[in-house]
Amino acid sequence: MPDEQTFQFTDIELDKPENGEVLLKTLYISVDPYMRGRMSNKKSYAAPFEVGKPLEGGVVAQVLASNTAELQKGDIVRGTLPFQTHLVVSAENVSKVETNGLSPSAALSVLGMPALTAYFGMMHIGKPQKGETVVVSGAAGAVGQIAGQLAKQVGAYVVGIVGSEEKAAYITEKLGYDAAIEYKKGDVAKQLEEACPNGIDVYYENVGGDIGDAIWPLLNTFARVPVCGAISSYNLKEGEKDIGLRVQQFLIKSRATMQGFLVGDFAEHYKDAYAFLAKGVTDGKIVFEETIHDGFHAIPEAFTGLFTGQNIGKQLVKVADAE
Repeated sequence: MPDEQTFQFTDIELDKPENGEVLLKTLYISVDPYMRGRMSNKKSYAAPFEVGKPLEGGVVAQVLASNTAELQKGDIVRGTLPFQTHLVVSAENVSKVETNGLSPSAALSVLGMPALTAYFGMMHIGKPQKGETVVVSGAAGAVGQIAGQLAKQVGAYVVGIVGSEEKAAYITEKLGYDAAIEYKKGDVAKQLEEACPNGIDVYYENVGGDIGDAIWPLLNTFARVPVCGAISSYNLKEGEKDIGLRVQQFLIKSRATMQGFLVGDFAEHYKDAYAFLAKGVTDGKIVFEETIHDGFHAIPEAFTGLFTGQNIGKQLVKVADAE
């Protein structure tokens, strides 16, 4: 498990923006579970972070000075950028964002990568139908809060798996989930059997581990399992193994489809997805929460909090206010 000693803060000098570059002031930083995988030299879908160089991830920033016609001073932009309070980057590395009156932080949450991940995993792979039973693990998190609402919109019966009474109340009272399972109360398999008397047609996987093992016996014929994450195994101790039920027999019996995915797999559909999500927020059909830590030096605390279940909704760090 990463801790405060994993990180260091460094002061650097910034050059003035050259032709085609902009000087940015960071407003919000996104910390996400996938970043944990980049703190390792194991083969993965993303290159590992380099020791001694800044972490990088989702950032919303404001343009302080521009040396390009594409962006003007005061513009709000988004990009995958180094975690710095200020930075000079090529204008090609960022895109201007409109949050339709919402806080700029929305560009990293309900109008950002987590919502896109929820949309593509649920609607392109899960494909829930009216009357089907959908289960979402990590249901009160950045992805889960959106995924469950999308399934409800098509008329599915939706069950969320969470880690506290507060989160159970959030997903049922605010998000419209039909039932909540608190895994810390134990016997998740029994809780699932009671909450899903008709079996499970779609399981949106965010956590892995024992929770997934409780799901497999309940999969209905031709169930779909979009695999977004497996956060329960991200911080295993050296030599510790993450081995549970062999899933093959359950997939064969149910003829289920289990598919891992990355949000980038659906890049050609980003425009339509953004439009759908933005309309849902404007119409009040999609609601969301953000857990915001204040100050650049809160990045380590915010990041490690992802693995102890501290956040409801998207975990963010606020660095500065827009001018």
